[in-house]
Amino acid sequence: MLLDRPKSLTELVTSDLRKRIVGGEFDLGSQLSEARIAKDLGVSRTPVREAINRLEMEGLLVVEPQRGSFVFNLEPEELAKLCDARTCLEVEAVKQAFVAGPAALADALDASVGVMKEARSSGDDAAYLAQDTAFHQCFFDHADNRFLNDAYQTVSLKVAALRNRLGRHPDHMEKSYRDHILISKIVRERDADRALALLVSHIDRKEGSYWNIATDSNSET
Repeated sequence: MLLDRPKSLTELVTSDLRKRIVGGEFDLGSQLSEARIAKDLGVSRTPVREAINRLEMEGLLVVEPQRGSFVFNLEPEELAKLCDARTCLEVEAVKQAFVAGPAALADALDASVGVMKEARSSGDDAAYLAQDTAFHQCFFDHADNRFLNDAYQTVSLKVAALRNRLGRHPDHMEKSYRDHILISKIVRERDADRALALLVSHIDRKEGSYWNIATDSNSET
């Protein structure tokens, strides 16, 4: 039996910063202070610097020489491309999940919607948005294609970060919840065409509700 290896300081700092960036603690485009992060976490600046380098590779941070480290930000055209990539990946994942085992996918989506319902009932927006991320990951968990999942992971953190900043809008959250319930129901009915059509309208850059919120926000800044 292999023993769990204790996490290094760099891994702990990376995990902490990733969680805070994705969770919305830092504004998009805001500058991070190595010194303040090190002080807050009670570590030296070395693991903080190494964590920043790792998060830059994940696309969550942008490091500019002589200027510092900044949380990623997306212009409208970049957001459009991200939505396009996400649509392609999720549509293919749903197609493959229908082939691999639609019943298992339906069970997973139903369970996810159940957690969403509890979060909505308790007014826990953070829990709802975390489950929103988990709902979409179900497609890849049941597609039986690790390469497709690996591709999705290259954008999923940015998607989650955007969701946690933009998805709290009441109109978006209400529409999101209705869509998830309906997608789950249609998958249970094994209607792949309808499920895919709804999924595309749910996340497509021309139809997705947080696309409209995001572009409106950018136009105001």
